[in-house]
Amino acid sequence: MFRTRITELFGIEHPIIQGGLQAVAIPELVAAVANAGAMGFMTALSFESPEHLRREIARCRDLTDRPFGVNITLLPALTPPDYPGYVEVCAEEGIEFLETAGRSPEPFMDTVNQAGMKVIHKCTSIRHARKAQEIGVHSVSIDGFECAGHPGEDDITTLILVPLAADALDIPVVASGGFADGRGLVAALALGADGINMGTRFVATVEAPVHPAAKQAMVDHGEKDTTLILRTLQNTARVLSNAMSARVVEIESAPGDTDIHDLIPYVAGSKTRDKVWGEGEIDAGIIAAGQVMGLIRDVPTVAELVDRIIAEAEAIVTGRLSGFVV
Repeated sequence: MFRTRITELFGIEHPIIQGGLQAVAIPELVAAVANAGAMGFMTALSFESPEHLRREIARCRDLTDRPFGVNITLLPALTPPDYPGYVEVCAEEGIEFLETAGRSPEPFMDTVNQAGMKVIHKCTSIRHARKAQEIGVHSVSIDGFECAGHPGEDDITTLILVPLAADALDIPVVASGGFADGRGLVAALALGADGINMGTRFVATVEAPVHPAAKQAMVDHGEKDTTLILRTLQNTARVLSNAMSARVVEIESAPGDTDIHDLIPYVAGSKTRDKVWGEGEIDAGIIAAGQVMGLIRDVPTVAELVDRIIAEAEAIVTGRLSGFVV
């Protein structure tokens, strides 16, 4: 058993967090993570309205009596979602924990504090992590360049970012990007983190609500099978290398300026939700995936995965590492 500032902050058994996974982090997966003693976050934008989120919060509570939270990813959009509405629903429903990402959660901190919620904010740079601490978030998840989704524009790996964040911040730090097993957990703790965040690894679990072919894709692909897209828009995303990501790179590589309107038909989340997660057509949409795929070799239940990570980590700390001290 590992006790850290993260286990104490969230009231959980294990310093493992399942972060936001749009259309995947719904009650079935989040409750399984919570029941395994880790921390799960439902992704608010998986649901078309704040009222839909309210119903899913109730459904998740029917599946677990353990702590869970809600992820609200604040990204630029042609038609922005009702972010204030989602935050208000979380406050009204007594959600204790929010995970925010993308833009700063500063506009919502008054609501957060009045409701007594705790915020963990995902950052890809130390300057943003410092700013997050200044505005009063309770923890920072620092994303290295290996991570799935948006790794920022600095291209700094987890190995460097985590100790820098631990040195720069007083609040708990969660390491994100490249984690799948007990070795990663021990490494993160050694680097100064208080826990790990896993996204891609949780997609390849029995409870993840995606097509079996999509789960198997996480097993079959390796650390070299990712592509960086949207670099020309300064909104870089690491995704699975497939026909759709190749088409996006082709468009971005064409002479002239890239227009987001040219890319929307290819990067639309509805394609991923319906065709990839729903029907298992791996080339039909953009799939956020990290280099950690090289470490994914099976599709266990969430409980099996979490128990295995903790057992591996304990064996490393009490066995292999203890043998190095003379």
